[in-house]
Amino acid sequence: MKIYFVRHGETDWNKARRIQGQVDIPLNDFGRHLAEETAKGLADVPFDICYTSPLWRAAETARIILGDRRVPVMEEKRIEEMAFGEYEGKCCSKKGWELPEEFRLFFDDPEHYAVPAGGEGFADVKRRTGEFLAELFQKDELEDSVVLVTTHGAALAGILNNIKGRPLGEYWGVGVHKNCAVTEVEVSRGRAHIISENVVYYEDEVAPWEE
Repeated sequence: MKIYFVRHGETDWNKARRIQGQVDIPLNDFGRHLAEETAKGLADVPFDICYTSPLWRAAETARIILGDRRVPVMEEKRIEEMAFGEYEGKCCSKKGWELPEEFRLFFDDPEHYAVPAGGEGFADVKRRTGEFLAELFQKDELEDSVVLVTTHGAALAGILNNIKGRPLGEYWGVGVHKNCAVTEVEVSRGRAHIISENVVYYEDEVAPWEE
């Protein structure tokens, strides 16, 4: 099985550095452009099935990448973005910071991140994304398939933390992936191997999420 994991394209809230979480914000025009460029880069990939977060920014990214391919698209809540509860909509840029100081642990110390009211912890996201992966890897009917998975920054980090077998304290790995960045994974006999990570197929400049 070959899996292409893709973070969704840019949204207006990405651009403003507002925490989206599970608020259903659509792609902006630049986000659609990034997805279109990614579609060109993946044009020769023979996808057999797609799993997408039900949030529109991820689902639209999948639709643009797949283009006119006749590929089944399955919505999967376990790869939805992390829930941030009362923090959703708040600005987390260095200049426009609107959050409690302890939120900085979100980036720096995931193990001790204080979960806001109505939100999820990193262990929660790691568990649900891990359950999705375990189920996907065991699907005999997809053993030789090529799979597209469109998801979100924190959810994708949880997916890769599971694949790498790293502790929760190393949740972020190489950091938040760029919008529409692609990570290619090969699965054989239930074991996953990362072939490439955080690869983009566009030449546009996209500022790091943390700035």
